[in-house]
Amino acid sequence: MGFLEDFQASVESVPAMLQRNYALMRDLDKSLQGVRKQNEQRCEQEIEDIKRGIESGTIKADASLIRFSDDALEEQKHCIRIADEKVALATQAYDMVDAHIQQLDQYMRRIEELRQERELATGADNAAGVSNTETNTRSARAAEGGRGGRKKSRLAAEPPAIELELPVDPNEPTYCICNQVSFGKMVACDNSSCKIEWFHFDCVGLKEQPKGKWYCPSCSGQQKRRKGK
Repeated sequence: MGFLEDFQASVESVPAMLQRNYALMRDLDKSLQGVRKQNEQRCEQEIEDIKRGIESGTIKADASLIRFSDDALEEQKHCIRIADEKVALATQAYDMVDAHIQQLDQYMRRIEELRQERELATGADNAAGVSNTETNTRSARAAEGGRGGRKKSRLAAEPPAIELELPVDPNEPTYCICNQVSFGKMVACDNSSCKIEWFHFDCVGLKEQPKGKWYCPSCSGQQKRRKGK
């Protein structure tokens, strides 16, 4: 999978890039703490100087005229620039990780699509195999019936029907007095020694499944002759 190899190659650089950003953020944080402490000390000193100036009368108590020095204001601006750099590095790290997550999501969707395609292909192959297996099983069961194997009850599942217009396998077992392959509805003779066993409804004049025991015309005639004796 080429796309998976590409992702692995691209993600290998992420830890180093994150480590670099975090190291820069730590350095900026140390610098910020130093500048901020220095600015706090300067501002405290300037406030004390202003208070003494007001008390001595050298400074007018006019709020519009009282302000910090340019150095103090510049230190405050510098603190804001450092904080902005930290935010930029954090945003860069976040965007980098997010981009790889989105890329991983795309690869995962692609893998899922390939998996579904394989399942569909496998399902089609399995369906074809099951169809062939059912066909072979049907033929084997019919052959078993021709060799003397017998259903215990005619109420069991009917022999599988085939469409008459389809080509008939010459090896397909035949049934009934018509000596044809199984198709449509069929009924089993309850005579355990019946040589034919299965009969088509139409061939024996039936329209629905008979109730109770049913004997084919041949076996029924034999029973009548036995009773006559």
